[in-house]
Amino acid sequence: MSLEQTGCLWVVATPIGHRDDISARAIEILRHVTVIAAEDTRHSRPMLLQHNIDTPLIALHEHNEREVVAAIVRRLEQGESVALISDAGTPLISDPGFRLVRAAREAGIRCVPVPGACAAIAALSVAGLPSDRFVFEGFLPPKSAARRSRLEALAGDLRTLIFYESSHRVAESLADMQDVLGAEREAVLARELTKLFETVIGEPLARLAARVKEDPNQQRGECVILIAGRGEEADEKLAEGQRVFAILREELSPAKAAKLAAAITGASRKALYERDSG
Repeated sequence: MSLEQTGCLWVVATPIGHRDDISARAIEILRHVTVIAAEDTRHSRPMLLQHNIDTPLIALHEHNEREVVAAIVRRLEQGESVALISDAGTPLISDPGFRLVRAAREAGIRCVPVPGACAAIAALSVAGLPSDRFVFEGFLPPKSAARRSRLEALAGDLRTLIFYESSHRVAESLADMQDVLGAEREAVLARELTKLFETVIGEPLARLAARVKEDPNQQRGECVILIAGRGEEADEKLAEGQRVFAILREELSPAKAAKLAAAITGASRKALYERDSG
């Protein structure tokens, strides 16, 4: 599509850390649009200036999106071209922009993606976990009870699970993941991708949770957590757990039998107990 296209919304991916991780096409588009809608203009301006982009900026973030969208759509309808960027990575992926893209499409405005960096995909590419099927869950709830409830709903998913997490909650989230998904579930913490202190650590959840809890350096920066889906090994553990549980259940209460069977076989205590209750 020609850069001279008017009345077009360009959805442009920007770097997640290293400022050179931006395409030549993205730079050219950002130089030629009428205006750039940025999540935080103060954050985006240094990156843009590094690439000699002096296009005017307007703020579009979660607190003003409802009000600003209508004004941007009017500008697009009048023939102006607008680029949408977020603080880092691909817009709309756990970032603002959904309402703008939806409103623009409903108004018949062409929306064009300009692909580039995305922390979730970058992390998946180096995690060493199955990548043929995966699910992106974004940020889990901040409160432990709601977080654990969401994890329980995902416990049986066969796909690789991908989460974003804030630095001040990553240790708590990993602890909940260990409890709900199992100590031996394979997991990866990808932190500060493309930045100076980038780390990618892969270990069973119990060891990963302990390592992060004990090392404050692993509780800093931008975090992506990836967890292997439930595999055949988990199914085998559950089958063995059910067999042991059935034997113990003849002499013990369901709660005690489930606890012992889980300890012996490595199966989920919760899954054993709930199957008996059901």
